[in-house]
Amino acid sequence: MTLTANQQYVLTALREASNPLSAYALLEQLRKPGFSAPAQVYRALDKLIEHGLAYRLETLNAYVACSHQSHCERNLMAFAICDTCGQADEFEVNDGDLRHWAKSHAFDLERTVIEIRGRCATCARHRNKGAMS
Repeated sequence: MTLTANQQYVLTALREASNPLSAYALLEQLRKPGFSAPAQVYRALDKLIEHGLAYRLETLNAYVACSHQSHCERNLMAFAICDTCGQADEFEVNDGDLRHWAKSHAFDLERTVIEIRGRCATCARHRNKGAMS
């Protein structure tokens, strides 16, 4: 897949971000390269998501780049989202149960994004240190 210039700018910004970014945060970062309207960002995001290069995290209303650049077109993704620092870690999930359920219910499973919320190891350590003081 060949990316347009706008899609490449958005994808690069997502890959360089330490945490998920909202569309408006992306717009602010990309004003210098010529982005002037939210629609430009949303169009690029829609295409990146369509091709499995980025994901929308519903609970944050934010976006992340696929961290598995060599095989991003999987249809079951999971993210562990830290409620303290906002870090979102992508990981693979065994999709056997979901596929079995979908098949037994004649449900055409296209794509699933699972989001789990809690604290990352770093934030949990800091919280525990504070509780011991």
